[in-house]
Amino acid sequence: MVRSLSRRNLLTSLAAIPAAALLAACSDSGEKAEAQDVKPAAPAEPAKPAAPAAAKAPEAQGTVDMAALLKPGALPDMQLGKDDAKVTIVEYASMTCPHCAHFAETTFPELKTKYIDTGKARYILREFPFDPSAEAGFMLARCSKDNYFPMVDVLFRQQANWVGVNNTKDALLQIAKLAGFTQESFEACLTDQKLLDDVRSVQKRGADEFKVDSTPTFFINGKTYKGAMSIAEMSAIIDPLL
Repeated sequence: MVRSLSRRNLLTSLAAIPAAALLAACSDSGEKAEAQDVKPAAPAEPAKPAAPAAAKAPEAQGTVDMAALLKPGALPDMQLGKDDAKVTIVEYASMTCPHCAHFAETTFPELKTKYIDTGKARYILREFPFDPSAEAGFMLARCSKDNYFPMVDVLFRQQANWVGVNNTKDALLQIAKLAGFTQESFEACLTDQKLLDDVRSVQKRGADEFKVDSTPTFFINGKTYKGAMSIAEMSAIIDPLL
């Protein structure tokens, strides 16, 4: 019989996995299958397609205090864009979430060109992993230092090659080597208990303080939007704020 766990119970069970066990967890198909059976909070459904010329801004699903949202957490925020941009976009994502990967591949490049690179918006990505594989992906991105966003981009684009495969550890190692990791630095990263604790702290804060329960979840100037929006829909939200 398949048991269903609450989101909080899942977070508690994940917290019991030490950093050193991530290497084993990533290559243990049995453990992955068990995790897939749980699924307490499915990734948010992608927004329905809309014609670019007639895109309507999706309705916000809540509000948060931007000052509280932007307070420093366990890890420094990874940001693209200027601090004084009129629009601030905070995304909570999971590296193994297919909707997050879809957004990263189809919407984010134009969002970056149109709003971030032009100084109109700043973008902050925060970790919200739902499973040990997602935790490992974010840890590797953090260990990439200045290459955080390029590593995230590669992992999203290569998602089908390392998520749900027989040996996620080896698949991640091959991707990491292309990014400059050695076997030693790869294993050192994934056995860094403090880094794992900090990634989990970012997730816990998102869930407890800002009610994030699915990915991707976006906060745009304090309003909450769930689901992988198109560039037309994001433009419909952002343009009136400029």
